[in-house]
This record gives sequence, structure tokens and C-alpha cells, in this order.
Amino acid sequence: MKKSTLINAELSYLVATLGHTDEITICDAGLPIPQHVKRIDLALTHGVPSFLDTVKVILSESQIEGVIMAAEFAEVSPAHHQALLAILDQESTVTAKPIHISYLSHEEFKQRTAQSRAVVRTGEYTPYANIIFQAGVVF
Repeated sequence: MKKSTLINAELSYLVATLGHTDEITICDAGLPIPQHVKRIDLALTHGVPSFLDTVKVILSESQIEGVIMAAEFAEVSPAHHQALLAILDQESTVTAKPIHISYLSHEEFKQRTAQSRAVVRTGEYTPYANIIFQAGVVF
């Protein structure tokens, strides 16, 4: 049995096969997912699993060099946005590598998800709780 934090087989495989600059999206329960992009649907019920818990688990096993969020996230859901920024700051400190943060409009964000290797859907019901991770390298 796998010993590390990430035990979901599909997510574990996705993380293990990421290359430098590959993108994955972690989203709330309502984000539309392009038909051609792999969907990893974790949503069980309202809030389960949460967006932030999912982010933490994926960060535990992957190196991220950049993230993209919708600008509306900071405006509409400031508490969740600040919590996410704190998680990213902690990750940057632990890995001693910067994480570049950029913002797009929500419409541009939805279009950008089409470039993702996969979209991980959570049970999150917080508006705009979505992020695109850009894979980094550990060396």
C-alpha cells in the first residue's frame, strides 16, 4: 500500500507523469471542464473534498513553479484567496523555490483550462476557487 499522502490512483499517476511546465487545474464544483481534457472528479457532496485540502495534497507530491487564478477570486472570496496564498507561500518556503502567481479574468481562466493535462474537480462551493498549477522541476 502506498505510504505517502496522495493515495488517489488517478491523481498519483497524473503527478508522476507531469513534465516541466505541464499544467493541471484544480477547480470548484461548478467550473466547466473542456470535453477533451481528462476529468478527475473527486466531488462527493457540498464541500467534500475541499479545494484547499486538495491543493495541499497535490502540493505534497508535486513541484510547482507557477499558478494562475481568476482575478475575481480575490474580490469575491477574499478569505479563501488569502488562505490559498498562505499555502503557496509556505510551499515556496519549504521548497526554497519561488512560485510565480498570475491572474486572468474568469473567462480567460476557463479558456486556459483547455491546455491542462487534467482538471481535478473538488466538492468546493466557494466562488472562483480554481487554480492552474504549472509544474516545476525539483533540481
